[in-house]
Amino acid sequence: MKDIKSKQLFEKSKRCIPGGVNSPVRAYQAVGRSPLFIEKAYGSRIFDVDGNEYIDYVCSWGPCILGHCNERIVDEVKAACDRGLTFGAPTEAEYELAALIRDCIPSMEMSRLVNSGTEAVMSAVRVARGYTGRDKIVKFRGCYHGHSDGLLVKAGSGALTQSAPDSSGVPADYTRNTLVAEYNDADSVKRLFEANKGEIAAVLVEPVAANMGVVLPECGFLEFLRDITKKFGSLLIFDEVITGFRMSLGGAQEYYKVTPDLTTLGKIVGGGMPVGAYGGRKEIMEMVAPKGSVYQAGTLSGNPLATAAGIAAIKQLREGGISLYQDLERKGRMLSDAARTALGKRVQVNQAGSLLSVFFTEEPVTDYGTAVCSDTHEYARYFNYLLEHGIYTAPSQFEAMFVSTAHSEADIEKTAEAIMGFACCIK
Repeated sequence: MKDIKSKQLFEKSKRCIPGGVNSPVRAYQAVGRSPLFIEKAYGSRIFDVDGNEYIDYVCSWGPCILGHCNERIVDEVKAACDRGLTFGAPTEAEYELAALIRDCIPSMEMSRLVNSGTEAVMSAVRVARGYTGRDKIVKFRGCYHGHSDGLLVKAGSGALTQSAPDSSGVPADYTRNTLVAEYNDADSVKRLFEANKGEIAAVLVEPVAANMGVVLPECGFLEFLRDITKKFGSLLIFDEVITGFRMSLGGAQEYYKVTPDLTTLGKIVGGGMPVGAYGGRKEIMEMVAPKGSVYQAGTLSGNPLATAAGIAAIKQLREGGISLYQDLERKGRMLSDAARTALGKRVQVNQAGSLLSVFFTEEPVTDYGTAVCSDTHEYARYFNYLLEHGIYTAPSQFEAMFVSTAHSEADIEKTAEAIMGFACCIK
C-alpha cells in the first residue's frame, strides 16, 4: 500500500491541529505509524486519499452498523438538508426519534437528545445527582464515558491507548466525588457502598466494557449492580454509547435482561450523525428542565439532519428484527473463531454480538488489570500486517472491532485469510 498523500496531509494537519488529529486514537501512535486520511466509504469498504481500499471493522467506532453510505439514511439526510440544516426549535422528527427509542428500549420512557455520547453521559450523571440529592458516582477502572472532567478518571479508550488514564487540566475537586471500582469485581463495589452510605447517587457502567478492548460482564455481575443500587437507593446507569442498538435492538439491557434506571446512547442513534441521547424512567427524566430543576440545553440538540438519519437507521434495524442481529453475531463468531484458530494460545478473543477484540495475551481478559497485560507491540505488528493486506481495524489494542450488515461472507473469509497469513509470519 502507498500512503504518500496521507503522510503529507498529516504533516500539514500538525501545523494547525494538536497532534494533527481531532481525536487522539486517530494519530496511530500506538501502532507506530502515521494515520491514514480517509476520502470516502461505501458498504463494508473504506478508501483513503492514496486510493487504497480496506475492509472496515472500525465502522466509525460503531455507529455504521448498516454499513457506510446506507442509501436510505443518505436519502433522508439529503431531503432534510433541503428543508434546512438547523432551526434551534422543536420539530416533529425529534418526537418521532424519541418514540422509536422508547419502543425499542422500554426503560427509556422519556429521553432527551444531545449531540454526543460524552454529553449524554455527563447529563445523565447530573440527572442522577439531582434526583437522588447525592453527589458521588461509582465508575469502573478502564471504562470510558467521554471526556467530561468528572469522569476522566481511570478511563479507557483513547486515554488508555495514550497511557494517560487521567488528564491534566482536571481539578482534583472535579473528581473527588468519582469513586472507582473494578469491573467484574462485586466486592470492590460493595466496599465503596459500605464506606459511602447514603452518598452514592449512581453506578455508571458500560454493560459490556468496550473501551479497554471488549470485556464481557461475568455471569451475575450486572444483576448484582442492579440489586445493590436498589438496596442503597442509588440509580443504575448503563452507558450504551457502544452497545445500544448494536448488541440487540434493545441494547445490552435486552441482551442481558437487566434493566437500568438511566441509559445513555451515542452516535448509533443518529445513524452515524453527531448525536446522543439519555433517558430513563419518567419520574427521573422529569427532573430535567424545563419540567424540573436539572438544567441541560443545546442549540443543535435534536437537529433535523441527525434525527432524519436516526429515524432511517432505527427503522431499518427494527425491520431486520432478530434475524439481523443473529446474522451479525454469526459473523462476529466467524472472525473470533478465525483468530483463535490461527493464533492459538497467543491470543484471547472476547466477543459479544457484533463486538470483538483480539488480545495478545495468554491469560483470560476479564477486567482492566488483565487487559493491560496484553502485548501491545505484538498487536501493533498484527494491525500493520492486516492494514497492508487490506483490512482496517482499530489502531489500538484497547478498542473493539465492529461488524456491520454490509460485511459479506467474502469479506469475512478475506479477513480470516489475512489473520492466518499473519500467524504464519510470526511462527
